[in-house]
Amino acid sequence: MSTPIKDLEPKAIWKHFSALNAVPRASKKEEQVIAFMKEFGQSLGLETLQDKVGNVIIKKPATSGMEDRKTTVLQSHLDMVHQKNNDTVFDFDKQGIDMYVDGDWVRAKGTTLGADNGLGVSMAMEILASKEIEHPAIEALFTIDEETGMTGAKKLDKNILSGEILINIDTEDDDEITIGCAGGVDTNVTGTYSEEAAPANMSGLRITLNGLSGGHSGMDINKGLGNANKLMNRFLLQAVEQHDFCISTIDGGGLRNAIPRESVVTGGAVKLDAVKKYAREFEAVLQSEYSAIEPNIKLTVEEIEAPSKVMPRAQAVTFLQAVYAMPNGVFRMSPELPDLVETSTNLARVEVGGGKITTHSLQRSSVETQKADVAAAVRSAYASAGYTVEHSGDYPGWQPDVESDIKDIMSALYRELFNEEPNVMACHAGLECGIIGTRYPGMEMISFGPTIKGAHSPDERASISSLQKSRKLLLETLKRIPLK
Repeated sequence: MSTPIKDLEPKAIWKHFSALNAVPRASKKEEQVIAFMKEFGQSLGLETLQDKVGNVIIKKPATSGMEDRKTTVLQSHLDMVHQKNNDTVFDFDKQGIDMYVDGDWVRAKGTTLGADNGLGVSMAMEILASKEIEHPAIEALFTIDEETGMTGAKKLDKNILSGEILINIDTEDDDEITIGCAGGVDTNVTGTYSEEAAPANMSGLRITLNGLSGGHSGMDINKGLGNANKLMNRFLLQAVEQHDFCISTIDGGGLRNAIPRESVVTGGAVKLDAVKKYAREFEAVLQSEYSAIEPNIKLTVEEIEAPSKVMPRAQAVTFLQAVYAMPNGVFRMSPELPDLVETSTNLARVEVGGGKITTHSLQRSSVETQKADVAAAVRSAYASAGYTVEHSGDYPGWQPDVESDIKDIMSALYRELFNEEPNVMACHAGLECGIIGTRYPGMEMISFGPTIKGAHSPDERASISSLQKSRKLLLETLKRIPLK
């Protein structure tokens, strides 16, 4: 019999996490979770604020004897990535996450779990609600829309916080203490084409590429995972050029910050057997190339009713060549920090149909000039083919401060508590610290958190023992916050 989530240790955090996961909280749809957090803070009798953009701030005075310590901001984001498997029936707008225990892991049934960043929120909630935990004055900052543009951090009220130290609880490996992160920019491509009538003797096909792992487009970009959009595009170009395949629609990927796991194409061909044979051969190639890391990759072909309209062959080739030319994956490794991805790009979404073309990609870098360079490379691939390219959602990276007091405190505590060295590092994800630092210059910042695997995918899972470890580190850190 599976252990109920609420009975896991530490019980207070899992209780808060269960309550939070019952509330729909998609990016840009945070109205319910904002109300939930405000009610939580007010029920405790704590000063509870909401700024103009929707960030929630709950302030708690220092415990007895800690009044002379620096005010500390505990920061996490309220929104979560909504992703589900194709065969999972689930309405994120109405249903709470269905969780279960699998050994040392908490998982969700066919959907993302929301541990990113729900566990960070829940750790802060425990401290706010506790009458026993020792801490300095706390300002718990719960931002909105981190996953689709970081607009909560970007528009954070500049006068709502007084804290001198910020602890971001959004790192996903419990041995890591993060002191820097990448910035990012979205590249959005649009175009049109004139549909034409499908050949009279064409047979319809649906081609599905799935079974890929997916994952976080920053933290997982260096793992060599398959990108469903790029792999499907590779298949399609040869299918169109050599086997006269006609494209009707392409529906690949999903969220801007997730490595795409699936792509579905509808269309058809006159020489049906030739396309089927090529699909079997291409599937074998992919399975060979990705056997070590994507063992479940599949390319399936189904016969369907032939579509009435298709994309003209010449325009299809132009589009597919532009996607082929777009760089994807690691663009540059850091020359200064070992094993750190400095710059990357991920083709997250491809939509074709009804005479319209849309792609979405996200470029990341810890170096602003390199971020601009990779974004220009992506722009060039599409602009040279005549498509409209726009950049949006630009946000800065977080430059490491290797001499900060909070870094030294947490590093020393980690060694003391766990008898091992922490991995003090910068990460290739978009943490909100860089943006908040522009709103509050001079604030010391650090990021850490419990181990979460498969974030942004339905394989997302959170380690139970790791949460216990991270909680211990956080509570001990709060006891050692420096004097004002």
